[in-house]
Amino acid sequence: MGQMIDAKRLMIVAFFTMVINLIDTLSYSIRPSGVRTRKLAVALSLFNIMAVISRLSNMIQAPFLGSIVDMAIKMDKVYLLQNDMRIVLFSATLGALIGAPLMPTFVSIFTVAINGMEGAGTVPKLILKGFRWSNLKKIKKKIVLPRLSMLKGVWKANVPKTFLIYNVIITSIYTTGIISSLYAGAILPEYRITASQLSGIVNGFATVLFTVVVDPVAALITDQALSGKRTQHDVDSMVVLLVLGKILGTLLAQLIFIPAAELILFVTKLIV
Repeated sequence: MGQMIDAKRLMIVAFFTMVINLIDTLSYSIRPSGVRTRKLAVALSLFNIMAVISRLSNMIQAPFLGSIVDMAIKMDKVYLLQNDMRIVLFSATLGALIGAPLMPTFVSIFTVAINGMEGAGTVPKLILKGFRWSNLKKIKKKIVLPRLSMLKGVWKANVPKTFLIYNVIITSIYTTGIISSLYAGAILPEYRITASQLSGIVNGFATVLFTVVVDPVAALITDQALSGKRTQHDVDSMVVLLVLGKILGTLLAQLIFIPAAELILFVTKLIV
């Protein structure tokens, strides 16, 4: 693994990065659950809760990541920063890889949770109800072991393959946006605030792409499945492609990490 700037801080950042990407991956399982229960509005509210948990994890992770960069500059060890950043990027891939085989189980759990909302009425009551010993014992029955047969017919499903390509590109930009900008700021410390602020533009570009290209397709496939124009298999295949795109995107982030940092450096120099 080589030398690290601060192993303890790096492990904290890597852990929360893994958690963020694990939650993001598992949140994909809410769409097929919404189609199965025919309660998409409730499903999307649970999706928003997952998104909030992910953002809270990001709020904890970000200051530690920034402190590693500050320490690298202060200790004159910027040359070690690239390896540290690559470990953080790998933890994003690890989170997606852990989440992928858990998807069938979470589709099952979210299906129960969505149906349970009707009886509970509110999310806090649903959570408290879920932690009852009698309900915790039932979770064992909801565990679905992943099988290769679940991937059967994914490529033949009526889902545009460009959907996967765009998702890979967007995920790679999201994954490396902040990391590349922080690294660029470490290389050019006198303008590191400018460089770090450019991550907002990078992630904003990825958000626009996701909102225009990926999300409408996912929403259309989901709505068509609810209206009977598509099968449940199309929704399941779409989710498999989203997860695959997540994994491949985090891997692609390793390749574009340095070029993205160089581009941010170039733009920073133009601005200042």
